[in-house]
Amino acid sequence: MRLRAPMPELEGATEWLNGQVSKSDLLGDKPTLIHFWSVSCGLCKEAMPNVNEFRDEYKDDLNVVAVHMPRSEKDLDLDKIKEVAAEHDITQPIFVDNKHALTDAFENQYVPAYYVFDEEGNLRHFQAGGGGMKMLRKRVNRVLGVKDK
Repeated sequence: MRLRAPMPELEGATEWLNGQVSKSDLLGDKPTLIHFWSVSCGLCKEAMPNVNEFRDEYKDDLNVVAVHMPRSEKDLDLDKIKEVAAEHDITQPIFVDNKHALTDAFENQYVPAYYVFDEEGNLRHFQAGGGGMKMLRKRVNRVLGVKDK
């Protein structure tokens, strides 16, 4: 996805966990962070406490949606996805993308991966990999129009 590209529709989920949201639910009042993860991704699990802290800190200012992107046949097990999500306190809505519908719409190839959209739904920041929460925070604050927390 290119910067400033519009957020794809959130369609084609195998299942939603922790509630379902649509693109129109996310547009209008606050920016959105969409993060891709996978049960077989060690970096994702290491990064999850930081993502959760971020989600909780910005809960009034930022929508957060998780996308589970399977990387192998083993990653398709819904019970395992639910188990890992519970273990790692992923309470935000989770789009289970077993058919890679959203992964393909985002042209995403990485886990973990983070996409920050402004309140109009335009991509303002993308990053992949386990680290970089400081950069993510900086970009989210810029989209929110606030000084770094």
